[in-house]
Amino acid sequence: MKSICVYCGSCEGNLLQYQMAAIALGKLLAQKEITLVYGGGHVGLMGILADAVLQNNGKVIGVIPKALYEKELAHLEITELLIVENMHERKQKMADLADAFIALPGGLGTLEELLEILTWTKLGFQKKPCAILNVADYYKHLLHFFEFMIEQKFLSRENFNLFVSESPNEVVKKLSEV
Repeated sequence: MKSICVYCGSCEGNLLQYQMAAIALGKLLAQKEITLVYGGGHVGLMGILADAVLQNNGKVIGVIPKALYEKELAHLEITELLIVENMHERKQKMADLADAFIALPGGLGTLEELLEILTWTKLGFQKKPCAILNVADYYKHLLHFFEFMIEQKFLSRENFNLFVSESPNEVVKKLSEV
């Protein structure tokens, strides 16, 4: 595994655990020489994650839409910053560059990116492994909803391949084994 796309918040959240998980994941990616692919921002968990990779001599590729770049939200000190026209192009480029996907805590954008990549996986548009880093049980309600979808026969367990853990080490190890 050479690269992992991480979806995460442009805010830090209200628990220190979120920030600590981003730092631990960033450090781990750098140590394992796995390139971080992410949304290109310098704010929130995105910025914390990218900084952790960089501080540990890792490689970071950011993909940011032109409109967000112009709002000065881009992290200008990362290894490579790709500026794209829109969010659709951003998500496709991030998916193309990654060998796997991890969702850290985040808001609507993070949730939308996670659900889209899970949908692409279910439909067979992409076959790369996906995981949730469930820091402080952040995704508990979403995971319960996925179970409800399975119970209600709107989602089949066989077509729903998602690894969930609270440990950055465990998530990266599992993704590397797939």
